[in-house]
Amino acid sequence: MKGMLALPSVTVAVLTFKRPTDIHEALPQLLDQVSRYPGHGRVLVIDNDAAASAADIVGSFTEENLTYVVEATPGIAAARNRALAETSTDLIVFIDDDERPVADWLELLVAEYRKHPGALGVFGLVESSFATEPDPWLVAGRFFERRKPATGSVREVVATNNLLIDMARLRELDLSFDQDYGISGGSDTMFSRQALQRGGTFYFCAEALVHDVVPAERATREWVLKRSHRAGNSWSRTQVAVIESPVKRFAARIKLSASGLARIGFGVARGAFGLVTRNMAQRANGARNIYRGAGLVSGAWGHTHVEYARKD
Repeated sequence: MKGMLALPSVTVAVLTFKRPTDIHEALPQLLDQVSRYPGHGRVLVIDNDAAASAADIVGSFTEENLTYVVEATPGIAAARNRALAETSTDLIVFIDDDERPVADWLELLVAEYRKHPGALGVFGLVESSFATEPDPWLVAGRFFERRKPATGSVREVVATNNLLIDMARLRELDLSFDQDYGISGGSDTMFSRQALQRGGTFYFCAEALVHDVVPAERATREWVLKRSHRAGNSWSRTQVAVIESPVKRFAARIKLSASGLARIGFGVARGAFGLVTRNMAQRANGARNIYRGAGLVSGAWGHTHVEYARKD
């Protein structure tokens, strides 16, 4: 790790898979971020399409600090690991191709990181807006609203859609993304659990904001409820997976199942209350509780919810 007076070098890594419009819109903003960063910065595109469908788009940019790599192994975990393997800078920052950062995003992430010597990384805020007018049920349920902890607070579970990682600390802790979760989703949750178990610490930075535009195909009741189920499923699967003792693992399965069943029961009651009182928020959140609870139960016993299955 660099001394506190030296600005660390940074790779901004963006993963893409058959989203030409998104990567074309994202690259100018990411290149602008690294060009204004006072230290050394570069942008790395990992194309998870074996056919290299993003090659022409990325090739239309002539900046020398832009690198394009194809990772043919399907799955988001393989693409994340390829980004780590291609990074020789002090830090890597992950961002999604459908997200747009605020003007000083990169500098804010690095500034927060430099406040916490020994940190594994910093997780930034993500705020969502809708590409089309959303179903009022989704708005009432606040499905796309995220918690906003205080800047500088410790986060035990992080996602990779706005995440800075110290590469030296990562190697010291022998961390990578588990490819068993590459298609099902949850590799970031598993990564977080392993990091915590090995002594890694992530801090939060609310000011390092990225905006996520929710496309029409995701702004549906079916999509958000499936996502709720997957969240519960991966939460249980990863919690069980990091326990080595068979006895403790079985106890965890029972506890997670009980928690899931309780959540289902609460969701049914909440939904019924919403029907009686005509309260849309209660109905929506009742449905969320039911699906998340079902995911907790299924994940506790090893059932895998496949989120990133490919149709090609």
